[in-house]
Amino acid sequence: MLATIIPLIALFLIVWALATVIRSMRAPSKGLPAEERQIPDMTDDGPSPRSIMLRNQLSTLPYGDELARRLWLRLMAQKPRDGLVHEFHKEFCGHGLIHMGNGVMLADIYDGGHSTGEPIARWTSEAEFVAFFSRQSDFSCSGWDENEPVFFTSDDWYRNNQRLTRSAIDRFLNG
Repeated sequence: MLATIIPLIALFLIVWALATVIRSMRAPSKGLPAEERQIPDMTDDGPSPRSIMLRNQLSTLPYGDELARRLWLRLMAQKPRDGLVHEFHKEFCGHGLIHMGNGVMLADIYDGGHSTGEPIARWTSEAEFVAFFSRQSDFSCSGWDENEPVFFTSDDWYRNNQRLTRSAIDRFLNG
């Protein structure tokens, strides 16, 4: 008799579990209405709410003369074509500072530092490099600061995407 009852109970539990799953899949969501649950499309109309949230967390504290001078000296101690590349992965790796033998260039870095885009800016003397980077901050390097044309962009994808930061500079200086 138990040989008949146990399989029937198991079958009942399986049917009950399947019915519960199917019912939950067909039931309307009790959360936000469907139009509020959808991820908003990216548009060219302006920055996304997430971009604005990240922007508001960026430091506006200038890097200062000492950090900028230490950065120049460390970059100039690198072999030519080496430098500060803080993201090593496939495709776009953000901004980097590369020793070019006669100075330093700021450029987009690709494929883990194996290639660079066209120079965004170049500095051939310590004085001009220090003058430029001492006034920079995480906010200006992110591309949000309209008063800093070297870094500024209105492209929501490019802005604050693997850009230079104080923490990346500190890792490079202390590494």
